[in-house]
Amino acid sequence: MSTTAELLKGAAELFPDEVVTAAHVRHLELPGAGRFALITLDNGLDHTKPTTFGPQSLANLDAAIDQVEREAADGEIVGAGLTGKPFIFAVGADLKGVELLGRHEDALAIGKGGHDVFKRLAGLAVPTFAYYNGASMGGGVEVGLHCTYRTVSRAVPAFSLPEVFLGLVPGWGGCALLPNLIGADRAVTVIIENSLNQNRQLKGGQVFELGIADALFDGADFLEQSLLWTASVLRGETVVERAEVDRGEGWDTAVARGRAIADAKVHGAAPAAYRALEIIAAAKDGDLQAGFDAEDRALADLIMGGELRSGLYAFNLVQKRAKRPVGAPDRSLARPVTKVGVVGAGLMASQLALLFLRRLEVPVVLTDIDQERIDKGVGYVRAEIDKLLGKGRIDQDRANRLKALVKGVLDKAEGFADADFVIEAVFEELGVKQQVFAEVEAVAPAHAILATNTSSLSVSEMASKLKHPERVVGFHFFNPVAILPLLEIVRGERTDEASLATAFAVAKQVKKTAVLVKDAPAFVVNRILTRFMGEIQNVIDEGTPVATAERAVEPLGLPMSPLVLLELVGPAIGLHVSETLNRAFPDRFTVSPNLAAVVAAGKRGFYVYDSGRPELDPEVAALLVQGDAVLTEEQVRARVLEAVAQEIGLMLDEGVVAEAQDVDLCLITGAGWPFHLGGITPYLDREGVSERVNGKPFLAPGVASVPA
Repeated sequence: MSTTAELLKGAAELFPDEVVTAAHVRHLELPGAGRFALITLDNGLDHTKPTTFGPQSLANLDAAIDQVEREAADGEIVGAGLTGKPFIFAVGADLKGVELLGRHEDALAIGKGGHDVFKRLAGLAVPTFAYYNGASMGGGVEVGLHCTYRTVSRAVPAFSLPEVFLGLVPGWGGCALLPNLIGADRAVTVIIENSLNQNRQLKGGQVFELGIADALFDGADFLEQSLLWTASVLRGETVVERAEVDRGEGWDTAVARGRAIADAKVHGAAPAAYRALEIIAAAKDGDLQAGFDAEDRALADLIMGGELRSGLYAFNLVQKRAKRPVGAPDRSLARPVTKVGVVGAGLMASQLALLFLRRLEVPVVLTDIDQERIDKGVGYVRAEIDKLLGKGRIDQDRANRLKALVKGVLDKAEGFADADFVIEAVFEELGVKQQVFAEVEAVAPAHAILATNTSSLSVSEMASKLKHPERVVGFHFFNPVAILPLLEIVRGERTDEASLATAFAVAKQVKKTAVLVKDAPAFVVNRILTRFMGEIQNVIDEGTPVATAERAVEPLGLPMSPLVLLELVGPAIGLHVSETLNRAFPDRFTVSPNLAAVVAAGKRGFYVYDSGRPELDPEVAALLVQGDAVLTEEQVRARVLEAVAQEIGLMLDEGVVAEAQDVDLCLITGAGWPFHLGGITPYLDREGVSERVNGKPFLAPGVASVPA
């Protein structure tokens, strides 16, 4: 049987580029308690490069524990502690190494190696302490769970077990130890609920309130206070009392709650949450070793599964590709933006004005066709600033400054004469937008960027009648603007490099994920979603019951069903986009007569919510005219996915975006497409749809899958 050292040595050979974490041991005299060993985890880099555990890092911690174990056995120390470098405790396994694993036994070695090292902290002859001094995630949280006691800094900004979010389980003790420490219900919140809610993080105070940490101290002198507290515990003056864990019905209820959360979020489409819940359920009897063994197996199975690779792929898209947009011009070409104009004062325009105001902190001027609309738009912005003040997100000075920077005027010449960036958010009709741009061009400075928030119209056509079409750029935000990160930046046929560079610079300032897209009908997200929704509507029109069509795509784990999404977008907008795309591509995009009837009747959606749950509106049901071709859920799903695969293939052939990765980045950040699927293209590859429709996968082997 391999020793821990052999396991880790073998794993380290597979991962030669690991950023190695050292484990430094130093000794302190604790007042009235005795000599104490403190291990500090540090990769030698600043806080922007958080400390992680790769195989060599685990080996270093193992060697440090060798030393501490000898000292404890010889009576040379009274206790041992573990802390991190400034601002960082440890953020878990080094995921770059996980991506390289190609064999089940190598994946099993990673799980077993971590367990074997961390378990030794619990097995020392003296009490052990974890001092969560900064960001702590995954294995960073778990190494502390193996200690006898834990303290946490009030300044900790992010503390989580995010594995389920990525497609893993907390595999170094989290699933077995946490429920036995704080109870199954709270553990389900941390491991399942927070992970599946976009990887929600805990703050230091919450970590203490949950009972994960035994003491909470301020950040300024956190380690000093933790060591004084440690001395008090070792002297017997401070006795840590923990709430008794409910090992009866409460445990089972908690696991059932976790399953309901997983069903609602991923609809059985991703295994990680369910594997984690199995381990939590089995941990009820307190057999930790059985729990650790189950974690090893789950970790290895999931590392060798497509969902984790897709989760890591999605993580890398959002963390890396999003920060370096493909095709963006040189940043040095960007011009400064010292004033922003917004044409329109409706809800979308007002949201945009608020965003520019908060992020750029420059004057923002709204215009519209009458004073009443302008006053309403400016009022909305100022009310939202007051809400931020009320929540403590900004102070009174900043609130006053922001409110003073926003105003509305009827006269575009007065509002835009010194604006550097003017964005229109008016009715989605080409003639209206062309007229708006002609009016703006007549009064705005020669250098001003003219941006359009169009969701489907041609940016080139919009600019075609202007004297200077080169300064027009598409700047398509997604609703709600404050929440969805995506910004599709559309290059018109004559958009110049300086205008495009300025658009990307502004996107970065407003903290959006910018993706460069070609000026093609409906760009990326709306084109794919319209094809997706169009196929759902087609099968309903042909005769498939609404409920069957909706259920058919549940295995995709989308944040909401297609018809609930249609309600959110608005049936009239959905119809308008489908008409735009039908004109461009009549062979693939249909205009549903039933959807047109729903819009004509003034209905806001297909459902009513009288019982609290969506039920088909009887008035809508009476409007529907259906054929007699009834498909099964499997047939509907296959048809929808094949349509989407075809559309993405055509978009890539047309060069709408640079690569399939940009399609996935757009859908994840602009449509809430499930992270665990990696977007859409890895899912279509995994299900064999890409090959069936286009004759080839979208992604090379190993990009979002296990290396060949």
